[in-house]
Amino acid sequence: MKSIRGYAGKYARINLTSRSVSTETLPDEYIEDYLGGSGFGTKLLCDEVGPETGPLSPENRLIFATGVLSGTSWPSSGRLAVIARSPLTGIYGDANAGGHFTPELKFAGWDMLVFEGKADRPVYLLITDDAIEVRDAGFLWGLDTPKTETAVREHLENEGVQGAGKVKVASIGPAGENLVRFSAIQVTHGRSVARAGMGAVMGSKNLKAVAVISSKRRLSIAEPEAFKTASKQAHRKVKANRFTEGESKYGTPLITKIVNEIGRFPTKNFQAGSCDYIDDISGETLHERFFVRNDACFGCPIGCDKVFAVKEGEFAGAETASLEYEALNSLGSRCGNNNLESIIKGNEICDSLGMDVISAGAMVAFAMELYEKGLLAEEETDGLDLNWGNYHSMLKLLEAMAYRRGKLGDLLADGVRMAAEKVGNGAAYYAMHVKGMEISAQDGRAQQSMGLAHVTSSRGADHLKAYPVLDETGFPEEAGERFGEELLPELVDGMSLKYKPMYVKQSEDFAAVVDSLGICKFGTMFPPALYWEELAEAISLATGKEMTIERLKEIGERINALQRCFNIRCGISRKDDTLPERLLKEKSPSSRAKGHVVYLQPMLEEYYEVRGWNPVTGYPFPATLSRLGLDFTLPLIENAPDPPGLSAAESTVGASE
Repeated sequence: MKSIRGYAGKYARINLTSRSVSTETLPDEYIEDYLGGSGFGTKLLCDEVGPETGPLSPENRLIFATGVLSGTSWPSSGRLAVIARSPLTGIYGDANAGGHFTPELKFAGWDMLVFEGKADRPVYLLITDDAIEVRDAGFLWGLDTPKTETAVREHLENEGVQGAGKVKVASIGPAGENLVRFSAIQVTHGRSVARAGMGAVMGSKNLKAVAVISSKRRLSIAEPEAFKTASKQAHRKVKANRFTEGESKYGTPLITKIVNEIGRFPTKNFQAGSCDYIDDISGETLHERFFVRNDACFGCPIGCDKVFAVKEGEFAGAETASLEYEALNSLGSRCGNNNLESIIKGNEICDSLGMDVISAGAMVAFAMELYEKGLLAEEETDGLDLNWGNYHSMLKLLEAMAYRRGKLGDLLADGVRMAAEKVGNGAAYYAMHVKGMEISAQDGRAQQSMGLAHVTSSRGADHLKAYPVLDETGFPEEAGERFGEELLPELVDGMSLKYKPMYVKQSEDFAAVVDSLGICKFGTMFPPALYWEELAEAISLATGKEMTIERLKEIGERINALQRCFNIRCGISRKDDTLPERLLKEKSPSSRAKGHVVYLQPMLEEYYEVRGWNPVTGYPFPATLSRLGLDFTLPLIENAPDPPGLSAAESTVGASE
């Protein structure tokens, strides 16, 4: 294959068992049909990981993937996609982080790293341009992520490695080493590849870190001057958006008071959708009391990231970057906690020990509710007082989970679904997850599209696979521009079911493209500045091959359909497309959601219809797969076992459509 501009044109396959490294040419099909990033990972995972492959087995693949726009002058082009079969859910798993690691990998000349096998002892990978070396990491094992990064840098400096001071590192902490199923990978500058347990997959392979140093800083662009002009225009568009100023000043914590007001801010493990102490943990209070400095990912015109530090009191010295809205909820109101200093400390613990703060906070809240309901006796708490709001116990439990210390720490380290199964006695009712993934900080009873998005996300409960924000509090101008004014006002009414399945489907397809280009959802999905037209133009100018909006939309749909096929192979069907009973049966007591549940079934039926999926099984129709060029998945669908409770006749309803 003649290398297409915008891509390095090659990827590295690292067999950790044999410590061998091979260079492989990037297939034309990957570029033409999947773009990069999570698109690449989806295709490779489907090709090489079968249902017999355990998520923590050596045979699972761990994929680090860049996108065609990674490292370019396009806004926010520093995103890394990491893909594997998830140890938390057992199905398709991926996670995404910003920072500067991905551009460094692309500058070094690699589109993707594919890890397979398992090292016989701890190792780390060193990449210096085209050279890749598997090195012993015994001196790193047991270190937290900041200390790991420092130790790698100092070790390379002592060796006299050129550029060692600017090395970019992706590493796991003790949580990944101990195979905590929601462990994260931390990348340079405190960014987290957080969801779905990618850190545990890395730990299962005895891979402590990946370090990258590049002597190059330029990429091959087909039309460099035109691309530069388009990039400048894109930067201006993002900066000019009316929401960028607030996002730049406060970051995602900006929305805490807004979503609390509408009843979408999970409190006490989703018992409610709002709390009465929101001013104590709001983005404004966080910024006023603890702001240190702004930070930004590669090429970002927004700069939503901040560094916060506690200067006095019992948590003096606690400092953390990337403290997001999600952390304010998961370690705050979700646990009944209004102590902002403890949230900063908790976020620091999660990042340094390498855990997804969403899932980690969800586990604490789950334990607190079990304790409240009498399903977790005092002798089963390892001496911790698990009453709501006890932030000292929360912080101790975070560390206990990371190290699998004590009976409770070990229990919760496997995620809420597995923990509930082990506890029994009705504990599953309080396990707030979809397909094994802990639900993030959105109560779908106050935003129906988000309730649906949690269900249809390919990696389990998740808000970023669709990221439907235009109906959060109503953005008619932006919604009208993107979807047509004839759909208003219902489309931007968060409590209306009308148009929500179409909205979620189209948003998922757009998000799949964004994740495959190596760029951020900020600037594309919210603030809603750049859309299909701008991305199609950017790809065309970068690669020299024309990309149409229609083809780009098809690629997004293809990626989502293939992720669904992977999940079907793992046993997923319509029966799994559901929410916890609490959200379907317990009426919310909060704000606009008061008296409401998530009205899932009518939305789900319509979602299957707009996707071209069988409404009985939840499998894509053969005609849909053929239209998307996924004929190779047809035997999978045809040979898939009938979902529980369905007869063979029922499972083929509508199959000829």
